[in-house]
Amino acid sequence: MTLMIAACSTGIPAPAPVVSSATTFAQAGLVDIRSLVPDIAEDIRYAGADNFVGVPVDGYRAPRCYLRESSAQALQRVETALREEGFRLQLFDCYRPARAVRHFVRWAADLPDQRTKARHYPNLDKRVLFDGYIASVSGHSRGATVDLTLLDCRAGDGDCRALDMGTDFDFFDPRANTDSPAITAGQRDNRQRLLQAMARQGFRNYPQEWWHFSLASEQSQAIYDIPVE
Repeated sequence: MTLMIAACSTGIPAPAPVVSSATTFAQAGLVDIRSLVPDIAEDIRYAGADNFVGVPVDGYRAPRCYLRESSAQALQRVETALREEGFRLQLFDCYRPARAVRHFVRWAADLPDQRTKARHYPNLDKRVLFDGYIASVSGHSRGATVDLTLLDCRAGDGDCRALDMGTDFDFFDPRANTDSPAITAGQRDNRQRLLQAMARQGFRNYPQEWWHFSLASEQSQAIYDIPVE
């Protein structure tokens, strides 16, 4: 769900991220992925109530995917290669406004709110979600991180189905770790297919979440707070 901004290996705390003064996507260098792949499959969960917070998330005024141009182009290449093999991507989240991350933090601190526990964190106490799942800063706010899964379209009838990855998106549990030993061989193969397809275009996986990838070559340190609309 969110990639924590960690301190460097020297033990010196990482500098606080800079919130960009950009007020438009053009100023931020963010593009709508549909400008490159008009029919890419999207299920932008935070624009509706089907997510771990249980309500539409602050800053999501439309179910759209924006990314920095280099990341969008790399994702386009992933999609093109997968289609040649009979697969497609389905996107859950892309650029995430900083205000959405603040919404997540408020939700995590609201311990009485347990409405989504059964679906999203059944085996964890909500208080431990700050340990690797919820952070005050997310790499998504830089515009180079995506949450996504794979669709199998090999039947050739125009109907694509989501591959079984062993957990749903935003399932806060060790079973969602990319290399979890608690999943089946078939589920592991599906995760590896996604991992390898993304890695070939320079995306690096966050090992705690099989769905979470960032473009390794993207060097921008600024984060953005432009609403998705």
